[in-house]
Amino acid sequence: MKMLISVSLVLLGLVVANAQIVFQNAGSQAPAENYSGMYSFMQDGEFVQISVEEEGRVTGFISRFGDLESDRGAFLDHFFKQGKLEGKRLTFTTETVHGVWYDFKGSFERGQGKNAGDEAYYILKGTLTQSSTDSNKKTSSKSREVAFKSFPQDMETGQQKRD
Repeated sequence: MKMLISVSLVLLGLVVANAQIVFQNAGSQAPAENYSGMYSFMQDGEFVQISVEEEGRVTGFISRFGDLESDRGAFLDHFFKQGKLEGKRLTFTTETVHGVWYDFKGSFERGQGKNAGDEAYYILKGTLTQSSTDSNKKTSSKSREVAFKSFPQDMETGQQKRD
């Protein structure tokens, strides 16, 4: 009986020690990065809106100027058909708009911005593939290496701005 009590106390001690370690580690983990926001795109005035949701699901869109004769100068929004974030790695594919769609594969990096909310606090680097289908149903694609900077965020969200 004495042996059973001793073994039980040792096991209880191990369980308590393990619980303390788990609790300490849970409290010391850094919060996940929040990559949601607006990023530059190919030309001034164009941008990518990224919203990171639960379980790595990503929604958003590319807003760009049309470059065909029929849509030149008009803003075109390519919503994400699918998007996924795994750690820092981002992939997305957009819907087709006027015969054009995009695929992106890359990752988030820290940029030159010093504080969260600063311009270029994050840089989205990777390969952007633009695909298009012409009137003869011929598909062509071109890929390029890109680096999109995060836009500055208004830190006064929800507060009244002072004059």
